[in-house]
Amino acid sequence: MAYSMASNKGIYALLLGSGISRTAEVPTGWDITLELIKRLAKIQKDDCGSDPADWFKQKYGKEANYSELLDQLARTPSERSGVLREFFEPSPDEIERGAKIPTKAHKAIAELVSKGYVKVIITTNFDRLIETALKDIGITPIVLSTSDSIDGAPPLIFNNCTIIKVNGDYLDTRIRPTFRSNLLIIEYFSC
Repeated sequence: MAYSMASNKGIYALLLGSGISRTAEVPTGWDITLELIKRLAKIQKDDCGSDPADWFKQKYGKEANYSELLDQLARTPSERSGVLREFFEPSPDEIERGAKIPTKAHKAIAELVSKGYVKVIITTNFDRLIETALKDIGITPIVLSTSDSIDGAPPLIFNNCTIIKVNGDYLDTRIRPTFRSNLLIIEYFSC
């Protein structure tokens, strides 16, 4: 793989999932869902016990859905953004501990981009750690996280780095992971 990447700069895309940011103590989507269930139970003066997902299923007769939970707890786009910020933005204490900041892996990927080995990063993550790692070394990526941003994006060939966030970005108040967003990504690559 290393030989192939070295011989064919820029033709590979990286697919990143929650594991890369988990090391930075950024919660996964499921972790956030469980925390939102706990908050919902607390608002209702109920105890969800040690299995929040089971409590939710018993109470509502369906599996917990991240987007629906967020809508129940935060009615407006600005409220949703406020709820999500605490999961992704580091406090001064977290920065001191090295939490919620780019890890060695994020920095290594940024270095691959800076040397031209990788031009496209596809991620399911809501956080901005890869963008931060790139900006720390002077690279401003094109970030596509909504159908609007995809519609207006320049062709991949003209970009030093394109990050495609298939589930959206936590700062976008319209964040709603959907199958439709994945289809838009496929359409973008097929053009």
